[in-house]
Amino acid sequence: MTSSIIEHLRSRGRLDRMFVDGEWLMPQTQARHSVVDPSTEEPVAEIALGSAAEVAAAVAAARRAFATWSVSSIQSRTLLLDRVHSLILERAEMFAQAISLEMGAAINMARSTQVPSAAEHIRVARDNARSYAFVTHRGDITLMREAIGVCGLITPWNWPLYQITAKVGPALAAGCTVVLKPSELSPLSALLFAEVVHDAGIPPGVFNLVNGNGPEVGAALAEHPDVDMISITGSTRAGVLVAQAAAPTVKRVAQELGGKSPNLILPDADLLCAVPAGVAAAFRNVGQSCSAPTRMIVPRARLQEVERIALEAASSIVVGDPRSQQTTHGPVANRAQFNRVQEMIGIGIAEGARLICGGLGRPQALSRGFYCRPTIFTAVHPRMQIAQEEIFGPVLALIPYDSVDEAVEIANGTVYGLGAHVQGKDLGAARAVAARIRSGQVHINYPPWNPQAPFGGYKRSGNGREYGIEGLEEYLETKAILGGVQDASSSGNAQEQS
Repeated sequence: MTSSIIEHLRSRGRLDRMFVDGEWLMPQTQARHSVVDPSTEEPVAEIALGSAAEVAAAVAAARRAFATWSVSSIQSRTLLLDRVHSLILERAEMFAQAISLEMGAAINMARSTQVPSAAEHIRVARDNARSYAFVTHRGDITLMREAIGVCGLITPWNWPLYQITAKVGPALAAGCTVVLKPSELSPLSALLFAEVVHDAGIPPGVFNLVNGNGPEVGAALAEHPDVDMISITGSTRAGVLVAQAAAPTVKRVAQELGGKSPNLILPDADLLCAVPAGVAAAFRNVGQSCSAPTRMIVPRARLQEVERIALEAASSIVVGDPRSQQTTHGPVANRAQFNRVQEMIGIGIAEGARLICGGLGRPQALSRGFYCRPTIFTAVHPRMQIAQEEIFGPVLALIPYDSVDEAVEIANGTVYGLGAHVQGKDLGAARAVAARIRSGQVHINYPPWNPQAPFGGYKRSGNGREYGIEGLEEYLETKAILGGVQDASSSGNAQEQS
């Protein structure tokens, strides 16, 4: 199936084109980028990279389309989003295979999580737009929520389709038009998504896709004076660069950036439930999630028990060929990430943290591919690099504490504040601790994922929110209209106050 994905895209001319103004157009440059299968380290395709010229063309198309799309009816926009949602589900297997090929997700995980969750973002955007009050009244003030304009969307390689739909869905529902720059490291699912948008009947110019790298295409989007908003999901470093490039044009910048999420195990927690689920959450998507709870903060008196349970949980992980039905975890997505994980494991060993499983190198019997050993460090000090820096791989730090106050201090003791977890039997106590943690989301006792829950960060994890109503509102401006309301007590003359 993987070869058929490439053949499908190649035969239709998708790999060497951009999607601009409803057409697949050849870029002006000859720049190319190899798409590498992380399980073999071999290139499987080449895509064309765009430049500032393609960004300009896409922004111009989006600006033209905005004039009509922004004033189209909610019913018409949500009907088109409904078609996008249906087509994603119809083509779910093709998307899953593409994601597994381009970034190494185990095929079962791609099928069960990556693709269905991506489709949910479109469904939620559709449903929220149908019920949202775009016009409200406050006395004689009319409040209008209007589309902000042309939006540049920059998405990462770790959840490629999921992050695209989390932005495109609410942006289109709000009446915005968009230019998408997906990661050049995982472009295949983005190209398939552009086909879905076209086949769903989204009007030309409403959705545009320009492949390219950050320094050229990402910067051109951020700098462009006709782009009204940039939404980026990526590293904190990338978010800073985008914000700097966007500053001269005073456009809105929404950033979902790095994280080092804590998982605070309270003294009364059931360790047999809390620890295995915590290991699974930390290693989900091979740890390549900005909100992965990679710091497990545990009572010092129970540390040995936690170690034993965590080791047993990690032993059930099957690292291997992402196309195999038996594999639970494939490789990390690219060489740079593999090198980063290896570097940080080495730093953890040098810092004196104790390994209870994993370590440097590939798992046994895997001689090629960007495979990492699921690694758990224990007796980690909160100020160690492995407890402070985002690793973005299958590395979990067990950090002991002596009091709940100390545990909260540890949880808040990084520059990040994206996600957090709290585990405990006393729900009142767990909620009290959750309220003290400085992060955009806190999960108590591993609740199901809810696409209506707003997601975003405190501190250097970014600003703004995605998902749910708040995700829709990111793409809206507020207009207050004063006067013009008939008032029987007045003579009808408007009085302006400054």
